Amino acid sequence: MQLIDTHVHINFDVFEAELAELKARWQEKGVVQLVHSCVEPQEFQQISAIADQFPEVAFAVGLHPLEAQSWTPELAAETEKLAQSDSRVVAIGETGLDFYKAENVTQQKTAFWEQLAIAQRLNKPVIIHCRDAASDLVDLVRQFQQENGAVKGVMHCWAGTPEETQQCLDLGFYISFSGLVTFKNAKQVHASAKIVPEDRLLVETDCPFLAPVPKRGKRNEPSYVRYVAERVAELRNVSLETLAETTTENARQLFSLPSLP
Repeated sequence: MQLIDTHVHINFDVFEAELAELKARWQEKGVVQLVHSCVEPQEFQQISAIADQFPEVAFAVGLHPLEAQSWTPELAAETEKLAQSDSRVVAIGETGLDFYKAENVTQQKTAFWEQLAIAQRLNKPVIIHCRDAASDLVDLVRQFQQENGAVKGVMHCWAGTPEETQQCLDLGFYISFSGLVTFKNAKQVHASAKIVPEDRLLVETDCPFLAPVPKRGKRNEPSYVRYVAERVAELRNVSLETLAETTTENARQLFSLPSLP
């Protein structure tokens, strides 16, 4: 059985001293590839060095919405240049909108729109972060697509309602579930996990955040994506093996990942 963790941040300091042990644990749980997300382009060298160390790591470059105040034409140009500089860059992001912690709506929308444009020019998917902003995000993407054509991507660490889920599916996006789906009271996430079409479903950890049950409250890590997959399989009434095969194929399709031996 093979799993792909489609959203990790293993460049964070909490992992620095034990990357080799981390790999041993993810291999033990059947995790064969990882997509490393990016909070800001300044992380690029650090993330690419991790990919040098672990060939199963592909990665993204982009600016998180909570860093949108630093978005400039120069940073936009740098992001696009970096994305073209390394064949292991498989996505732009993470980008998106987050109105939970920040109120710089205009800055966030500008940075998101311009990263959508970069992704479209480079024919790469976007990794989208969305918190307390689903309506605005759907409207913005819909407008972008009407004016510029389709752009592909994934709603990562998804926590939206079934209605919001369907709106994102209608835009052509994949939906990725994290440890949130294992939480007992996450009823709308459970409902959303049941309605995503088989060919649009992904799993992730978003480590080191949001460790799934039974590791809730601890530091998250890629090996724990198996707990996410188990819960999504349970909700969809399929076997873990079927869920793993489906989500692994979907990840390879969206991110153009090579099939590893």
